[in-house]
Amino acid sequence: MEQRRLGATGLYVSRLALGTMTWGRDTDEDDASSQLKAFVEAGGTLIDTADVYVEGESERVVGRLLQGVVRREDVVVATKAVSRRGSDRGRDASRGHLLTALDASLERLQTPYVDLWQLHAWDALTPLEETFAAVDVAVSSGRVRYAGISNYNGWQTAKAATWQRAWPGRAPVVATQMEYSLLQRGIEREVVPAALDLGIGILPWSPLGRGVLTGKYRGGTPADSRAASPDYQRFVAPYLDDRAQRIVGAVMTAADGLGVSPLAVALAWVRDRPGVVAPIVGARTAGQLKGSLDADDVTLPEEIRVALDDVSTPSVGYPEAWSRS
Repeated sequence: MEQRRLGATGLYVSRLALGTMTWGRDTDEDDASSQLKAFVEAGGTLIDTADVYVEGESERVVGRLLQGVVRREDVVVATKAVSRRGSDRGRDASRGHLLTALDASLERLQTPYVDLWQLHAWDALTPLEETFAAVDVAVSSGRVRYAGISNYNGWQTAKAATWQRAWPGRAPVVATQMEYSLLQRGIEREVVPAALDLGIGILPWSPLGRGVLTGKYRGGTPADSRAASPDYQRFVAPYLDDRAQRIVGAVMTAADGLGVSPLAVALAWVRDRPGVVAPIVGARTAGQLKGSLDADDVTLPEEIRVALDDVSTPSVGYPEAWSRS
């Protein structure tokens, strides 16, 4: 698997990342072990988790697997903090919460450091300087190697990155994790231009449009799918409209023409977008993950890429279109 530079750093990671959001709940430890082995054998290095995934169980599973299934030095471990479940304050980027959350993550992951620590969401109640002072402490103490953000909009991305660049010695923002797929191209309006200008690598989450771009929902809702689950119905439902169906149809036409899966077409499209470093692929089983790993060899011909661009182009108006003219 090709290795790509993460933002403006000397760190290289695999161009696919392994997501672990379901580990410890929908994916048991045996399946997680099989996924991790297959991922590393295929040349994958970047593993993504978060402190709130399955109330910390995802990190615990990753931590146990790092003790024997793969070598810690062979992988790049990314996790996140800020979100708080079971609290009136759903986002907390205060110094106290962040550093306490980081220590808890390291304990669950059974590692003295994480390679990439990401702020999971913007916290409007905490001053930016307090939040990133905590990030600087995490990096300077050796508990974190690189810092990133997640789900920040355009101005938030630019503000955070510029603040960190304003004074020597601050830890730069090197990555942003955002939802990005043929069905969700909103980040192209402001976040992508900011990331390209500031040397920030993009890590797309849900690159398969919450599973819809695989084509599994064209004939209805399969009983074993996320859309049929009470936990995920609202997550998938926005991508089951007429626009999504047109885009899925174009993906399936392209897949038929190339002799590959719709998954491969959708994943190759987002993987090779400007600024993208590594789409994060998640799977409940090792068999599902195999489809994403097999797609790594697929490169879209220019005419197909352009056709997919056209059918999925997001609406852009003032001021974004004005600023680019």
